[in-house]
Amino acid sequence: MQRIAKFEKVSFDQFEKDFTKLFGNETDVKSIYDEIKLPKRATTGSAGYDFFSPIDICLEKNKTILVPTGIRAKIDEGWVLDIFPRSGLGFKHRIQLDNTVGIIDSDYYYSSNEGHIMIKISCDAYDEGHMVEIIKGSGFAQGIFMPFGITVDDEVSEIRDGGFGSTTK
Repeated sequence: MQRIAKFEKVSFDQFEKDFTKLFGNETDVKSIYDEIKLPKRATTGSAGYDFFSPIDICLEKNKTILVPTGIRAKIDEGWVLDIFPRSGLGFKHRIQLDNTVGIIDSDYYYSSNEGHIMIKISCDAYDEGHMVEIIKGSGFAQGIFMPFGITVDDEVSEIRDGGFGSTTK
């Protein structure tokens, strides 16, 4: 196996900024930050690195939440991190990512938001009143590193600064 990336926490300042923007400042953000777990594989044969929820999540049918993971990934050039929902959550509760697949490019690490990986999930269950609970510290998404190529005549020179939609601005 090639070793092409490293997970790290974003700084506390960045996490606090993103967390309070979403949830307000009535929570002890420092204790949440201190308990963030870096993504890891469950077995030697696992392709996916589990992302763990930093908070308890209660998601009802047709509801959505943006989860600030507190995680960033330093990725070698030529690789990308694809983010998917955990298989069991998708199968049992129709949990899905709002952008279907999250794409974390190697240059996202250097963005002004420190490459903070934010994962937006929705519950699209069939039955009325359906609700899924994701306990703080449990896996809710998974990331798989994939190589990619570029065209022989590629001449891009733009530099990223930001997340969602930043490469088309």
